[in-house]
Amino acid sequence: MHEKDELEFSPSERHVEELIEGIRSRTPARLLRGRAGTAYRTDTLMELRDAHAAARDAVRTEIDISKDLGLAFVEKWNLFEVCTRAETKEEYLIRPDLGRHFNDRAHKEILSRCTPEKDVQLTIGDGLSVAAVRKQAPELFALLCEGAKTRGWSVGQSFVVRHCRVGVLNEIGELLGPRVAILLIGERPGLATAESLSAYMAYRPGKDHTDANRNLISNIHNRGVGIVQAAERILSLSAQMLSRQTSGFTLRETDF
Repeated sequence: MHEKDELEFSPSERHVEELIEGIRSRTPARLLRGRAGTAYRTDTLMELRDAHAAARDAVRTEIDISKDLGLAFVEKWNLFEVCTRAETKEEYLIRPDLGRHFNDRAHKEILSRCTPEKDVQLTIGDGLSVAAVRKQAPELFALLCEGAKTRGWSVGQSFVVRHCRVGVLNEIGELLGPRVAILLIGERPGLATAESLSAYMAYRPGKDHTDANRNLISNIHNRGVGIVQAAERILSLSAQMLSRQTSGFTLRETDF
């Protein structure tokens, strides 16, 4: 190739900038941000430290349902709070197994306040990010309740679980026997966002259920799966579970 041809095909500075912006628009990862010597630039480093602090706060913060979900929201849906066997946040973080089981008081509270054998049982769990629950759960929860009722499904009395792990779905199934159990829970935060929520779902969950028996809609946040889209996907999956009487790896969103 001649020197003239090489110059004609070399990318312009503007083209490179557009290419970089196109790459960045496709991911929240900090790509092609430049460097100062062998280190990050100061602004990139400060962003990373801020994101890391937000992630730590999201994990360590204790949920306050009136403050985090809003008193009006709690009263409207008559929400109450129960706890797992993990008595403290520290114990919850180092003993995941305790977060999969309700304590004795929670058992009694749930049985006394919830009606069993409903079509859908919605539960909110703090998980590993109270920030995600605070930001995403109220609007998503309301859309799911309204959507379920529009479809003629019976919806159980909802509650909030402190120090919650995904496996608590099994005990919800054992205690209340819903056809479909849905758990909205804060995801483990990362450096992209600390406000990502997940929705774990199972058809008639029981003590022997594993992740293979559950379905998941994850990355529910403003740069991932939007709340309205998440609600539509969760309701569609619920309809399939009710129709096919199964959940987990045998049921995929591409099936409908």
